[in-house]
Amino acid sequence: MQIQVVKSKIHRVKVTGADLNYIGSITIDEDLMDAANLVQGEKIQIVNNNNGERLETYAIPGPRGSGEITLNGAAARKVAVGDILILIAYAWMPMEDAKKFNPALVFPNEADNLLR
Repeated sequence: MQIQVVKSKIHRVKVTGADLNYIGSITIDEDLMDAANLVQGEKIQIVNNNNGERLETYAIPGPRGSGEITLNGAAARKVAVGDILILIAYAWMPMEDAKKFNPALVFPNEADNLLR
């Protein structure tokens, strides 16, 4: 049996932008993506702590060291600049592997979204 578990989590990042005129996705500072073991195009669940919205999209890398967290396309309607988000990616694995698996958990500085 395989189960789905948390693979990666970026905990409490601040939205820096919302761009309705982009084709979709979430732009994430590439340093944060690397720290969380996320790859370009990976499916991401977004949990908005400010309004309770939950949505899914895919990750695209933003400039390193920028702290950028920008929701693009229709997802931009689900956030406001300054909202606090939790970003989660999941993976399927056998139950026995899941029992030993340690997800990549990233806790950036909430003021600027940079790694400490």
